[in-house]
Amino acid sequence: MIFDGWEPILRTLVLGTLAYASVVVLLRVSGKRTLSKMNAFDFVVTVALGSTLATVLTSRDVALAQGVVALGLLIALQLVSTFVAVRVPPFRNLLKAEPTLLFFQGEYLDQALEAERVTRDEILAAVRQQGLTPEAVGAVVLETEGSLSVLPGAQSAEALARAGVKTGSRTSGVS
Repeated sequence: MIFDGWEPILRTLVLGTLAYASVVVLLRVSGKRTLSKMNAFDFVVTVALGSTLATVLTSRDVALAQGVVALGLLIALQLVSTFVAVRVPPFRNLLKAEPTLLFFQGEYLDQALEAERVTRDEILAAVRQQGLTPEAVGAVVLETEGSLSVLPGAQSAEALARAGVKTGSRTSGVS
C-alpha cells in the first residue's frame, strides 16, 4: 500500500506534533539524566522512549493520552531508579557497570580485554583518535557507557583506583 488517504497522514501530523511537545515537556521536567548515555539502563530507557513515540505516531491502536502516559511512566521509572541508585549501593551496582582498565603502562591486559570483549585493534584505534602512540599512553579505560578513555603519560595503579577504575592484579595488586 502506498497511499491510504489523507486521514492517516493528518493523524500522524497532529499526533506527531502533540507527542513531540509532550516528550519535550516530560524531558525538561525530568532533567538531563533521563537521556544521558551513562550506562546500559540509560540506553534502554532512551530506546524505549523512541519506540514508544514511534508507536504513538504510527499505530491507530494507541491514543495520544495512552502514549503520553507510557512516556511519562518510562521517565518516572528512570527517575526512581536513578534516585535509588544514588542512595543504595547494591542497587547502583545492579544498574551500573564499573570502568575497566584495558591497557596499562604499555601492556595490554588480556584478561580484561577478553572479559569485556574488546580487541587490541579497538584500543589502538582509540589511541590513534587521540593523536597518540601506544608508547605515549599511560592507560586505556573502558568507561561505564562503553566508550574508551585514553589517558596519556604515566599513570599509577593507585591513582586509577582512586579515580574509580577497576584495576587487575597486573597493576600492583590494586583491585
